[in-house]
Amino acid sequence: MRCLVEGEGPPVLLVHGFPMGHAMWRAQIASLSGVRIIAPDLRGFGGSELGVIHEGQGVSMERYADDLAALLDALGVDEPVVYCGFSMGGYVGWQFLKRHRERVRALVVCDSRPEADDEDGRANRLKMAEKVGEWGSAMLAEAMTPKLFAAETLENDPKLVAWMADMMGSNSPQAIAAALLGMAARPDVTGDLADFDLPTLAICGDQDALTPPDVMRGMAEAMPKAEFVLVEGAGHMAPAEKPVEVNSAIEKFLESLPPIG
Repeated sequence: MRCLVEGEGPPVLLVHGFPMGHAMWRAQIASLSGVRIIAPDLRGFGGSELGVIHEGQGVSMERYADDLAALLDALGVDEPVVYCGFSMGGYVGWQFLKRHRERVRALVVCDSRPEADDEDGRANRLKMAEKVGEWGSAMLAEAMTPKLFAAETLENDPKLVAWMADMMGSNSPQAIAAALLGMAARPDVTGDLADFDLPTLAICGDQDALTPPDVMRGMAEAMPKAEFVLVEGAGHMAPAEKPVEVNSAIEKFLESLPPIG
């Protein structure tokens, strides 16, 4: 698994969304200080190999989670991490938390949700998984991009929008299809939220149409130690659209955590 590691201090694991790579966190990697940043490319994305995937089968959120645990082992990280997951990285985070709870110090959930897909959402993912080989990654990225950003970002920051589209379009159709199948089959963890009793920060763009603020606010309210931060002027890509505000929220959260040990 390809992984960027930078800095010294308590480990912060940055897990990207679909269909991106660790570079989506570039503003956080550049600005967060006093921590050890660990920013991997999930299986098949960025510079990481997909591995053997049988036809018609995807990569489950559990498998991505176990990959991350194996990565931490390979890096010799034995202290608990602050797990920061964006969108699909949040879905992976729920499974990481369920399967590797002892490795998590605190949780940051950016523009994600605990619910499984509804029937229409699952059908849409399955259709995209079937067609992405025919359409190509770049076409899928082009179709997705307008849904990811606030209207003002689309109008005023074309370089950011184009950069994100290029990142998504650079990934293989096979990796994209595998992730789509995995997300379509992911479990609903809404009933587990009350048991996730670790410090949690939920961040959401106020114009996020994919994981609306009310969904994330409700998620935070269902968790015993969660706080909710709304980022004004941001869509789904809040960490990239409004990095100053998102970084400030993350830094304040990290400062509030009790010392390790």
